[in-house]
Amino acid sequence: MALLELALQGLSILGLVLFTILWLMHFTSIVYGRLHLNKKTTDKQPYSKLPGVSLLKPLKGVDPNLINNLETFFELDYPKYEILLCVQDHDDPAIDVCKKLLGKYPNVDAKLFVGGKKVGINPKINNLMPGYEIAKYEFVWICDSGIRVNPDTLTDMANMMTEKVGLVHGLPYVADRQGFAATLEQVYFGTSHPRTYISANVTGFKCVTGMSCLMRKDVLDQAGGLIAFAQYIAEDYFMSKAIADRGWKFAMASQVAMQNSGSYSISLFQSRMIRWSKLRINMLPATIVCEPISECFVASLIIGWAVHHIFKWDIMVFFMCHCLAWFISDYIQLRGIQVRIIYSVWVTGSDKLVIGNQFQ
Repeated sequence: MALLELALQGLSILGLVLFTILWLMHFTSIVYGRLHLNKKTTDKQPYSKLPGVSLLKPLKGVDPNLINNLETFFELDYPKYEILLCVQDHDDPAIDVCKKLLGKYPNVDAKLFVGGKKVGINPKINNLMPGYEIAKYEFVWICDSGIRVNPDTLTDMANMMTEKVGLVHGLPYVADRQGFAATLEQVYFGTSHPRTYISANVTGFKCVTGMSCLMRKDVLDQAGGLIAFAQYIAEDYFMSKAIADRGWKFAMASQVAMQNSGSYSISLFQSRMIRWSKLRINMLPATIVCEPISECFVASLIIGWAVHHIFKWDIMVFFMCHCLAWFISDYIQLRGIQVRIIYSVWVTGSDKLVIGNQFQ
């Protein structure tokens, strides 16, 4: 009995440790998000001397928002950049969208590549290879097709690229769209995802998604170039690892990576979460245990049991109070990210950046 009681006491202490870690993550992500995401972009170097950037844009298929999303890249306020549009299949309807924008913006340095180049198992890398091989600038910006940007987004990222930084990434978020599926995505990318993403980056863990990443091309070339990552499905993880292994630091842009896909549903969101979970489990098996206990209801039950065992508090009362505090913290987190979007619209004076704000 003494051994059992000792074991229960140890588990209770672990429950309190879990409580401390989770609420430190809440606090860190809220404070960092408010301070970092809401600050005005500061020019760390003269506008005319900003480094050249080659934008690699992987495209496949057309959704209702594709042309509007792509057009925001043609309207970037940046002195020196090129747009390299990459389409895999010759019969892909995205080709017509690209040609339309190329005709509309003849003064923008942009090229279309069709066919890709088979170099490995990663379809995104295969798609981007022709563009990467002719990229002429010192920085490459790999940005997914569903992302939309503000006119000053690239300026913000370039200013984050100081002499010790090798990669600048954006916190993934979701634009305001209509429907329950859109709201579900926005809540996830405004609460659970940034809590882990920001906390990991603040504490020194390299947590990067490949939705929008600005990288030093020479560092990638030292690692073997883009082709070196074609053997991996999670190419963003291994690219960031290669950059970190060479002693470079990471920086998070003050603007989010704004996802604005026109195709979304509950089933698509579910498939996406399952795919990401499988990748994380394959790379970091410990996530199969860590992720469930870091979510609201499971964590509240574990911590509730721990405080009941140690302090004799009522489990259900603690569970309900803890869940309420969690929901309030998540709302504060979500609002902090939304404020940045509202701020961006106010600064640029554009009504094209955000459609409404359902959280006001």
